[in-house]
Amino acid sequence: MHFTGTVYRNPYWPTFPLLEITQGCTHNKCKFCTMYRDVPFRMSPMEWIEEDLREIAKIAPGATIIQLLSANPLALSYEKLEPILVMINQYLPKMAYIYAATRVTDIRNKTVEELKKMRELGVKEISLGVESGDDATLDRINKGYHASDIIEQCNKLHEAGIDFWMTFLNGTAGREHSRDHAINSAIIFSQCKPMLVGTGGLTLFPGTPLLEEAHRGEFSPLSEREMLEELLLFVENLTCDCYFITHHTVSGKNLTGPDFLKRKDKIVSALQHEIEHGDMDLLATIRRNKRTL
Repeated sequence: MHFTGTVYRNPYWPTFPLLEITQGCTHNKCKFCTMYRDVPFRMSPMEWIEEDLREIAKIAPGATIIQLLSANPLALSYEKLEPILVMINQYLPKMAYIYAATRVTDIRNKTVEELKKMRELGVKEISLGVESGDDATLDRINKGYHASDIIEQCNKLHEAGIDFWMTFLNGTAGREHSRDHAINSAIIFSQCKPMLVGTGGLTLFPGTPLLEEAHRGEFSPLSEREMLEELLLFVENLTCDCYFITHHTVSGKNLTGPDFLKRKDKIVSALQHEIEHGDMDLLATIRRNKRTL
């Protein structure tokens, strides 16, 4: 298999098969991330992709799902994606779900009709690393789009029949704009109606611009308790029914699951209990031990 660097994948999808069709990230400028900082974006050679599909077909000829790599493989134009999707179905004829994580901006260069064709070829579910629905926060962390872009592209996905996840990155606004980040994100997420909402807490990794700004006093990171308070505010204002998961350092056992609206009161209570009684030193230690997003 042609894996050209560190493999980052959605942990909620199987570890195999994975198919790398691009390397790096087209944007590569988010202030909280260094995952692909030294990896130029490029498409994998078609020969590599076909060789990998031959290998997968030998090992798992009955595979029904596959995860595309790397950071945002759907940045490729439809004209470049179509032959790859066709090839996947040729080598893996039982393929039902082709999954990829991607950026909001990667949907912009595709029409609804092209998205519908992608769905027919198996792309039925994607993840959008949205991080925030607050324009000031999106600018602050240099995401490269605004809330109106999120809504516009998610509407196209709904029209095409492609299910999607959206992520909220807890803590990225800093102390000064925490409330706006939480409330405005919940409003935008609720309007977009994703099938799944995922949340994670910001960790300031070495080499990230946000950590450097924090050292200069230009960014005020939230404490563990403030992170939980922000997450609580987001949950309280989220009104779409969805599957809800969290990668926060707080235990997710009482937070993660389907039917968000039915469980919302319990999630709120669990977060309130953690805010009042949780071991913040332990949560801080867990965060310090993280090595990657």
